[in-house]
Amino acid sequence: MSDACGCGGHGHSHGAETAAAASAGTTTVAAPVITERREDQINLSDLAAAKVKSLLEQEGRDDLSLRISVQPGGCSGLRYQLFFDERTLDGDVVTDFDGVSVVVDRMSVPYLNGAVIDFVDSIEKQGFTIDNPNATGSCACGDSFH
Repeated sequence: MSDACGCGGHGHSHGAETAAAASAGTTTVAAPVITERREDQINLSDLAAAKVKSLLEQEGRDDLSLRISVQPGGCSGLRYQLFFDERTLDGDVVTDFDGVSVVVDRMSVPYLNGAVIDFVDSIEKQGFTIDNPNATGSCACGDSFH
């Protein structure tokens, strides 16, 4: 269950592609490669980590983290935001993935435990996807949860 809506955001979006809507065609997608899957926090696939590193190198920045949060809105009341951020907020949970720092605010942590951020680059779509075991429903823009 991958979310394709609401992956934009405020703050520093420095070239971070947003998840693209899936096409109507059926495609078999390989499972994301994850060095160590963590059920008690966010996960970043090896491909997504490499893409984030590449984007940061293009920007010439090494002081930014990839921030993911859950915000009010979307089809079922909540949506994802995925963006680069230089801020550190009180209560942030920071996880390192092969040199890529992923930050989740304390209010979003329970919604994102066990979720996997991956990067897809195919003819049908390109962008970051979120596979979240906490998502309970589906709508036209992807999976939503509340």
